[in-house]
Amino acid sequence: MKVFNFSSSNNETGLSQEEYKELFDNFYTHIKNFIYFKVGDTALAEDIAQEVYVKIWEKRHTVKKETVKSLLYTIASNLVINHAKHQKVVYNFVNHRDHRKYSSSPEFELEYKEYKEKVENTIENLPEKCRTVFLMNRIEKMTYNEIAEHLGLSVKAVEKRMHKAMVIIKEKLNKKL
Repeated sequence: MKVFNFSSSNNETGLSQEEYKELFDNFYTHIKNFIYFKVGDTALAEDIAQEVYVKIWEKRHTVKKETVKSLLYTIASNLVINHAKHQKVVYNFVNHRDHRKYSSSPEFELEYKEYKEKVENTIENLPEKCRTVFLMNRIEKMTYNEIAEHLGLSVKAVEKRMHKAMVIIKEKLNKKL
């Protein structure tokens, strides 16, 4: 793999059209394969990979060149997660059952719904770096080594971000329990 180098530009943020093309040429296949590994569908992986580059293009004026590689993988991971969430909603809609037959009590259902919303809001409000590591580990079942490799971080940095995420989640959920 060719090393990505922005030495032609003096500014620290923003991508020129040439730099964007170089980014695409050097990493598109890797991003597509990363996504394919997660979704198991070549066409879907190509669609999501293209969407990753559309998002990078939209953010090209604010992208920090030294972190652009990890940004690619973060956007790819988030798009895969969003796709999975959407598929889950579609699946639940198609396979909707009358939950009233199977539920314990209305109080239990209400408490469960409130707790689930609290968990989702807590995860959404995590700092972006912590949330990314947390979701890659807990949702995508990636090891710390895999996360470190994909985000271009040390394993220690991944451990620190995960620890911070867990501390925040524990604080937020225990306060109102």
